[in-house]
Amino acid sequence: MKQMSIAQALNDALSITMAENERVYCLGEDIGKMGGGYGVTTGLFSRFGAERVRDTPISESAIVGCAVGSAMLGYRPVAEIMFADYLSTCFDLIVNSAAKIHYVFDGQYRAPLVIRATTGGGLGTGAQHAQSPEAWFFNVPGLVIVTPSTPHDAKGLLIASIEDDNPVLFLEHQELYGLTGEVPEGKYSVPLRKAQIVRTGSDVTVVASAKMTHEALAAAAELAGESISAEVIDLRTLRPWDKETVMQSVKKTGRAVVVNEAPKMGNVVSDVSATLAESSFHDLKAPVLRVCGLDTPIPSTLYFERFVLPGRNQIKQAIRSMFS
Repeated sequence: MKQMSIAQALNDALSITMAENERVYCLGEDIGKMGGGYGVTTGLFSRFGAERVRDTPISESAIVGCAVGSAMLGYRPVAEIMFADYLSTCFDLIVNSAAKIHYVFDGQYRAPLVIRATTGGGLGTGAQHAQSPEAWFFNVPGLVIVTPSTPHDAKGLLIASIEDDNPVLFLEHQELYGLTGEVPEGKYSVPLRKAQIVRTGSDVTVVASAKMTHEALAAAAELAGESISAEVIDLRTLRPWDKETVMQSVKKTGRAVVVNEAPKMGNVVSDVSATLAESSFHDLKAPVLRVCGLDTPIPSTLYFERFVLPGRNQIKQAIRSMFS
């Protein structure tokens, strides 16, 4: 085991897969000598050269378009979009090209590409650099959406995503890049489409992802002093999410709180809570509750941002309301 930050773990995953498979390459803005906006591609340019670590113009549509085309030709590109907010500028290429290639060509072509993007708030980066836009892509068949919360999972999930034959949106929370933890040396993978129970409990299930996993764990630790036992699930893969693990947990606890940074309307948590209402209704002792960001653009000051984005206090408040 090594102590690594999430940024370092992602870099290790890229280095391992690029060394193993010459058809894996990276492309994006400032990913070469600069090493990317958050340092994830540091050192890859000097090791693998400009052909496989390609600096691109400031054109998200060009980045994803090149990635889609090369994936159809048998490469496994890893495209970096500096902020997930700008996935909107290449939306058509993701939704109507990458996600549908395998289907419309009847399996003759596929699009095994990974699109890495920085997501989430907490650093005061403002309304156009701090959104959590996974819901924009949530109802698109053919896409896989992944978001890690720990260095261990960041490395294993990225390796699994690069080796997967489907297009993967790999969303990295900007406030977690510096989070450190133990990471195994060498190659390993964390399975996609599989959630993880990161804290066991008996009274309520809290379903979260990325930074909200850590907020849920903090809330659960504090509620333990109030004799409330919370089980915390890190979804890891948002699309398709692991229904079996979540529903088994809710069958045990009888209560569920689902957490996400984005505004509540049209959020990923809506699908989770609706599925639980449909399929786990008789297991529930209380209605499923959602904890989400406010329905407003994210402010660019840290002071006001704290009022917009959810955290452990909102999670604790939701859980307490189930027992009052």
